[in-house]
Amino acid sequence: MSEHIAFIGLGSNLGDRKAYLARARRALSHYGRLERCSSLYETEPVEVHDQPHFLNQVVALRTWLDPVALLRACLRIERTLGRERHIPKGPRTIDLDLLLYEDEVLAIQTEDLQLILPHPRLHQRRFVLVPLCEICPDGQHPVLGKSFSQLLAELEDTAEVRPYA
Repeated sequence: MSEHIAFIGLGSNLGDRKAYLARARRALSHYGRLERCSSLYETEPVEVHDQPHFLNQVVALRTWLDPVALLRACLRIERTLGRERHIPKGPRTIDLDLLLYEDEVLAIQTEDLQLILPHPRLHQRRFVLVPLCEICPDGQHPVLGKSFSQLLAELEDTAEVRPYA
C-alpha cells in the first residue's frame, strides 16, 4: 500500500477552538501519520466578516487514502465534530480543507462532493500560506510553479494572521 503526503488546512471559530483543532488532528491520525503540524494562528474572517476570529493550522498527513477517500474522511470528521453548513463561509466548529495531495492536479465533481486540487484559493489566502510556509516553505504549487514562500511574499491579501499564544 503506497503512502502519499497531503496538506490539510484546519480552522475553527466556534466554541473551544483550540480543542476542536486538537480533536481534528487526533481524528486525522486514524487515516495516516501526522508528519508536521504548524503552529496555531489567530486569523480574522475572510469574505463573511461578521463572525468570530478563527484559529487556523496546516498539517502534513502521510496517508494511504486516495484524494477522494481522504476528502470523505475530512467531511466525516467535520460532521463528528458538529460542523453545520447553514451559512456558506460562516461560523463553524471545524473546517478541514484538503489543500494539496502530493503534486496532484485534479477536479472531481460527484453528487455528494467536489474536490479540486490544489485547493483553488490556496495561493490567495494568508491564513493558509502562513502556516503552510512554516512547515513547507520550499514546497511548490503544482499549477503556479512557485514556492509557497514566494506566493506568500507576492500575496495581496492583508488579512491579519498572528501566532496564537
